[in-house]
Amino acid sequence: MNMDAMLERVHQDLLDSYDEEMEMELEDRNLVGLDGQPAAPDTAAQKEARRQYFRELFRLQAELVKLQDWVVATGHKVVILFEGRDAAGKGGVIKRITQRLNPRVCRVAALPAPNDRERTQWYFQRYVSHLPAAGEMVLFDRSWYNRAGVEKVMGFCSDDQYEEFFRTVPEFERMLVRSGIQLVKYWFSISDEEQHLRFLGRIHDPLKQWKLSPMDLESRRRWEEYTKAKEVMLERTHIPEAPWWVVQAVDKKKARLNCIHHLLEQMPYQEVAHPAIHLPERERHDDYIRHAVPNEIVVPEVY
Repeated sequence: MNMDAMLERVHQDLLDSYDEEMEMELEDRNLVGLDGQPAAPDTAAQKEARRQYFRELFRLQAELVKLQDWVVATGHKVVILFEGRDAAGKGGVIKRITQRLNPRVCRVAALPAPNDRERTQWYFQRYVSHLPAAGEMVLFDRSWYNRAGVEKVMGFCSDDQYEEFFRTVPEFERMLVRSGIQLVKYWFSISDEEQHLRFLGRIHDPLKQWKLSPMDLESRRRWEEYTKAKEVMLERTHIPEAPWWVVQAVDKKKARLNCIHHLLEQMPYQEVAHPAIHLPERERHDDYIRHAVPNEIVVPEVY
């Protein structure tokens, strides 16, 4: 393969990778209406809005790669908490942040409900094991603030445990910051009507129904209780060392861009210089013979 052909192949592979990322966005579009009929085609304005969204998303993701390099080079430690109601868009922004980053540097902690043993531990204990070492970023998809939200509303903790949480969490977070961990806390805010629509979308989309648990449905019924719990949480845990940041998330794509843009502003990162990379020539030996793969273990080429 000559140089021009190789460059064209690399170019096409790059376009294919971007196409795959764009295809992920199809999950946000109503390709089929609730009546089972195909949705109307996008208008010119909708197509242009999507192009603008991708231009900004790719630009911000390039900055996230620079941030990642800086975190590694400086040994910085970062914890980012993503909180909000069910279907608020936390998972969507986490996916876009991590999409092009090294999972060994930027990892996600999405802990399940505590098991019997964990329920007897110090409340914060199971979260501590996921904290970053030098040169790491950890994104918590829900966090220790479960106690201030779902556990309070659903009655999974006692009033004493609830009050102890609020006494402890400011000191816990100050201790993290004193240890050199940068702590950023986001609350994704959506309206009553928007959550209703997103839940309907999940109910009618077979690819999303797994996202709806009985707890999610119950949280919908207890909207006002969750609102009160959120207001108490923000008031009692908004501290100078680790303030809360509220992301307006009714428009999920704008929320993603705004959150990533804000996150980048929280750290004084700089582009890290890297030495030029040169691909070495492959060694070739006259006595090397490549053996044929047995047909019975080859995956059928259905496509």
